[in-house]
Amino acid sequence: MTSRFVAAASPLLEMTRTQPTALWNDSADPRELAQAISWGAVGATCNPVIALTCIAADRPGWRARLAELAAANPTATESALGWKAVEELSVGAAKLLEPAFERDRGRNGRLSVQTDPRLHRDAQALADQAEHFSGLAPNIIVKIPATSVGLEAIEEATYRGVSVNVTVSFTVAQAVATGQAIERGLRRREAAGLDTSTMGPVVTIMVGRLDDWMRDVVKRDRIAIDPGYLEWAGVAAFKRAYGVFQELGLRARLLSAAFRNVMHLTEFVGGDVVVSPPFSWQVLINDNDLDLAPRMDLPVEPRIVDALLGRVPEFRRAYEPDGLAPGEFDAFGATRKTLRQFLEADAGLDALVRDVLIPAPQ
Repeated sequence: MTSRFVAAASPLLEMTRTQPTALWNDSADPRELAQAISWGAVGATCNPVIALTCIAADRPGWRARLAELAAANPTATESALGWKAVEELSVGAAKLLEPAFERDRGRNGRLSVQTDPRLHRDAQALADQAEHFSGLAPNIIVKIPATSVGLEAIEEATYRGVSVNVTVSFTVAQAVATGQAIERGLRRREAAGLDTSTMGPVVTIMVGRLDDWMRDVVKRDRIAIDPGYLEWAGVAAFKRAYGVFQELGLRARLLSAAFRNVMHLTEFVGGDVVVSPPFSWQVLINDNDLDLAPRMDLPVEPRIVDALLGRVPEFRRAYEPDGLAPGEFDAFGATRKTLRQFLEADAGLDALVRDVLIPAPQ
């Protein structure tokens, strides 16, 4: 087995050189991102949980920087200072991706910044913040949730020239609806005579979080099913969505995120998609010299899909393109669960800033 950070022959690097499948790093940590780039990564994603983790990992350095930001912005709230730190983290990571951005003319080389989860009910605020984040660096891509309100914000932000990364997305219905919203935004922009040639939108399916929700549902509803089948729920949904995107000619690429097993990368190799494993998963894949032969066109075994469809009604809602109406996106269990986690991480960032502004008494 190779060492932790140096792979004599990296399967990931070979994949990125020989397949249309793009590798992004699921973290904006500059140290991890630099190593991932050496393995062929051409993008990076971030969310409130990841941002908080990155800042907390270098707590002394960020405490000092937050103190400087607080002194320079004496009336700023805890939240405003926290988001300034997130912006700085993101801009620094984006700089590392500029060579890929220039080489791929905007299709890759992007760093994802997520909109404030507290704005999830306000389409105008989401679109405005997306436009602001897009202006931080030329290669920023902005995450907007696949909610009923998010659909409106996704179309509007795309029209304004923002490359959108759809997030809080778990189902084929969400992926298709948001892919179509991006398409509407691109067509509106083109109709206005505005350029779209260097935009690089993606639609994330959080495959691992869909698997998590299926396990929650099976436990809640006392459904007897082979637990191994639940590992395939996100893979099946992603492959189904990929087929629909091809049929409809949607220009956004799908992105696989929220890894829970290696199949969340290996099953999608060969597709014109993005895979975004956390850095630790990239190390594991390289260290184990995994076979990354093309598998995107290989269907999930029918017996597995049939069992999931027949025994788990919630999987049917996730798998069928019409399984959820847009008005149902917000109430889908994985959506509620993820939004709550993102809001908790945002509160955690506020608490970190609070400790700088008002240290606890000794």
